[in-house]
Amino acid sequence: MRVLVTGGAGYIGSHAVRDLINSGHSVTVLDNLSKGHREAVDPRASFIVGNLSNQDLLIRTLHSHQIEAVIHFAGLIDVRESVHEPYKYYYTNLSLTLNLLYAMMKAGVKKIIYSSSAAVYGNPDINPIAEREHPEPITPYGRSKLMAETVIEDFGRAYGLSYIMLRYFNVAGASTDSILGEDHHPESHLIPRILHAANEGGVVEIFGTDYQTPDGTCIRDFIHVLDVARAHVLALNHLRPGIQEIYNIGSERGFSVKEVIAACEKATGKKISTIELKRRAGDPAILIANTQKIRKELKWMPLYPSIETIVQHSWHWHSTHPNGLEEPDDSAQIHH
Repeated sequence: MRVLVTGGAGYIGSHAVRDLINSGHSVTVLDNLSKGHREAVDPRASFIVGNLSNQDLLIRTLHSHQIEAVIHFAGLIDVRESVHEPYKYYYTNLSLTLNLLYAMMKAGVKKIIYSSSAAVYGNPDINPIAEREHPEPITPYGRSKLMAETVIEDFGRAYGLSYIMLRYFNVAGASTDSILGEDHHPESHLIPRILHAANEGGVVEIFGTDYQTPDGTCIRDFIHVLDVARAHVLALNHLRPGIQEIYNIGSERGFSVKEVIAACEKATGKKISTIELKRRAGDPAILIANTQKIRKELKWMPLYPSIETIVQHSWHWHSTHPNGLEEPDDSAQIHH
């Protein structure tokens, strides 16, 4: 299938692009490189540097590359930043998604896979969390992702758009050959922050040690980036007229902050310094995915479920790329 991947120069997007091409799909990547890295784009993909705000570019690209489906990764992901700068998140994650959907309708492209987030669930009372749980996001980031989901659902009802929305839990890890890995600027995710501290002798902040969990720290569901990438390939193969679905992607296993730090210490062979701070407002004690729906309907299951494997792959990438990839283009606009 001929696929347009927005944000294909980013962390998850670049892994998915590689998997899509290896699976026989023809891929065009659109990314403005404000957060992504040109070096991360598979050389077998067509690559266009551009913004989702450019309606003419979107329609022209969809037509000229004879695109049959879109996988939409492009967006902003820093939960804490979204609280202080909500405009950026509603504009990028919501308005530009609407712009993309309008271009798709103009070009007659009626299939999309949307990169959503477990942040739409907010602070749920039930764990593991199934897709049927009522979403109640508690941050502008989570709300922007849920609003985009709602727009996609409305396009499905009005224009016959087929969609699969994938709600990720905590994505981590790197490709097994260490060519691709996680390199955000700034880095907000736990595992790379711990590994950076191991590399540079820094200190890892632990926000809250008084949760009702076995060791007092938050428990999260970590899923390997390769398993997330493979879910997109399976979703694309499943996507046909009339399909309108939402799926969680997670390991169904919870790991506490202290357990993740211990796994990083084991992988690196280094003692990692920590500092215990007060809880952050809105941080749930436990977030674990129920993924029975995608396992049953798409025959997906995680191939790398252990935190040890996730951390080992991530550490190998970080230790072989101590300076990361090339710097993102700061002159690019904030939106992809």
